[in-house]
Amino acid sequence: MILVKLGGSVITDKSVPLSFRREAVSGLAGSISGMMREAGESVIVVHGGGSFGHHYSTIYDMHTKPDTYDMEGVAAVKNSMVKLNGMILGIFLDEGALPHCCPPSVFIHGNCPVPDRMAEMARVADAGMCPVTFGDAIWCGSQDPPTKDGSPTADDCHCMNRGMSYILSGDRIMAILSEALRPRMAIFAMDVDGLYTSPDSGSLIPEAGGHAAIISQREGDVTGGMERKVREAAKISKGGVDVFFVNGNKPGRITAAVTQGSFEGTLFRGSA
Repeated sequence: MILVKLGGSVITDKSVPLSFRREAVSGLAGSISGMMREAGESVIVVHGGGSFGHHYSTIYDMHTKPDTYDMEGVAAVKNSMVKLNGMILGIFLDEGALPHCCPPSVFIHGNCPVPDRMAEMARVADAGMCPVTFGDAIWCGSQDPPTKDGSPTADDCHCMNRGMSYILSGDRIMAILSEALRPRMAIFAMDVDGLYTSPDSGSLIPEAGGHAAIISQREGDVTGGMERKVREAAKISKGGVDVFFVNGNKPGRITAAVTQGSFEGTLFRGSA
């Protein structure tokens, strides 16, 4: 099994609210569909919010930390992500990738992963379909607050108070799924070739250790941008899974990483 994250900066134009890069998504879907058929690989896809979810999360000042955010903001983020996901599903279907929509609320309860639901996603993938999930606004206010007798706390994946919500990033979903499903590899498709020695350099880092230097995040990216990608990739690789950063605008590089083991990008080598 392979996990593929389609970055929001690849599938949308983050500088233009609610813009969708149809041709880019079509190329990615075609590459993934071909990989599933020709290489016999099962694939789960995660996509970011780009100029959809990020646009509204910025307007309503929503972040990845659970808090009592404006419910109108929660609704706006969720609705925009459903719209974006619907367009992606349509293109994946056209390209023969047989998408199976799996909103994160299917396998995340509050802010606690549900192992059985993730195992079901894997079975769907093994059957030849392509589960597709995405970063989203998650509601966790329906859970009871912790009790005084040592019952679940915030650290145990429970929100402290009713009425809380948060932004669950696609990058974090990649780490959650990787820990539960142990894929053969995880691929992050971005709008750059990989990690560089510095933001302004043209020197690509071909292989990054678990403690790779953090690159400055983009202004306005509430989910942490490149910094979060590096952090989550390091976690995944420490679990023994190879993680590839590749340029999603060149979808052939995804295929090369999977089928040839050689690619242009940055590798976080699994270390467990």
